[in-house]
Amino acid sequence: MTKFRKTYVLKLYVAGNTPSSVKALKTLKNILEKDFQGVYALKVIDVLKNPQLAEEDKILATPTLSKVLPPPVRKIIGDLSDREKVLIGLDLLYEEIRDRESDYQKSREGTSEDDRELEI
Repeated sequence: MTKFRKTYVLKLYVAGNTPSSVKALKTLKNILEKDFQGVYALKVIDVLKNPQLAEEDKILATPTLSKVLPPPVRKIIGDLSDREKVLIGLDLLYEEIRDRESDYQKSREGTSEDDRELEI
């Protein structure tokens, strides 16, 4: 059975070609390729070229990653070097843990209460 995955819509706000902007983009692309497996849309917005877009989305610092979809909107500020914090911020790590727990519970549904106690 194929598992349905959400499509993520992300915006990365950068200020030109600064080292932190370049690092954030590189790190994000690595995370997206490994963990999102093609179920995302990424728009990179240079606030120096498009300040109105940053203002509309209330971006105060760069680089900032904004998860637009699925809700709720989340924003992560910084170079995104901490992979785990990025995944938590995007709710991906939480969903991954929840899915594992759900799979585990489904695998145990056929066991009796006594069996469950013995397994622990």
